[in-house]
Amino acid sequence: MTTPLVFHPIYSQLDLPERHRFPIEKYVGIRDELLRRGVDDSRFVTPAPVDLSALTTYYNSDYVHALTTGALDKKAMRRIGFPWSQQLIERTRTAVAGTCLTATLALEHGKALNLTGGYHHAFADFGSGFCLFNDLYLAAKTMQQNPLIDNVLIVDLDVHQGDGTAKLAENDHDICTLSIHGEKNFPYRKQHSDIDIGLAKGTEDAEYLATLEQALTLAIRQFQPDAIIYDAGVDVHVNDDLGHLHISTEGVYERDKQVFSLAEHLGVPIAAVIGGGYQRNIAALVDVHIQLYRAAGVIA
Repeated sequence: MTTPLVFHPIYSQLDLPERHRFPIEKYVGIRDELLRRGVDDSRFVTPAPVDLSALTTYYNSDYVHALTTGALDKKAMRRIGFPWSQQLIERTRTAVAGTCLTATLALEHGKALNLTGGYHHAFADFGSGFCLFNDLYLAAKTMQQNPLIDNVLIVDLDVHQGDGTAKLAENDHDICTLSIHGEKNFPYRKQHSDIDIGLAKGTEDAEYLATLEQALTLAIRQFQPDAIIYDAGVDVHVNDDLGHLHISTEGVYERDKQVFSLAEHLGVPIAAVIGGGYQRNIAALVDVHIQLYRAAGVIA
């Protein structure tokens, strides 16, 4: 069965100040690289912006309203890290919808991949670290609307702890949060995931992959998920500007393969998002992100 890919051009449409840290071009870069490698255009599914009522169901309605109308104060916007614009809100709502659509398609097809997503620093009532609304938690809730899905495991392998996701799911015993991240990296105040593993600066492939295997084994034993959401952040890469870990491109591929193999072994659906990655060289960054699609069998 063909694995659906979720993409909208708006993922890469955001006017940012010069030298802004966020590599907005990478999303369309991934799409172009997949096309170049022979993926048919018909594989891409286009999301429509998420309804505000879906956001206010799980997130603070005052925050949702203030952010979407441009009434959020400057300090709160600084914490998010983007200047406010109508374009930012449209892009965010579409990206979040993309992850929810990916979750729905994963239930139908066994796996599905979004070409953005992983906004794991967003809490119920504030945004942080380039994240406005938490798409991972919302996608887990979307999956749980299916009567066959009770327990959802969120595997977050971005180099930064998924603090917003951990806090949102803190009292939600049907969602298990697993985060393997750089211990001495943003966010400096960590939250409590169900399983947290903080890695030392300079951690390399062998230790990283062994740690992942142990963590996944533990998560499965404790939790027995009906579905998996995977945040495949590539800011663990040795050349990442913000990561401080020393994972090779092949190490990223092996990591992603491990997570997809687990889902296949368990016979559970998996929805994947690309997470963070902060090399200024977009072509080099795309090359690391593309490992996710190799590991999923989308490209050779």
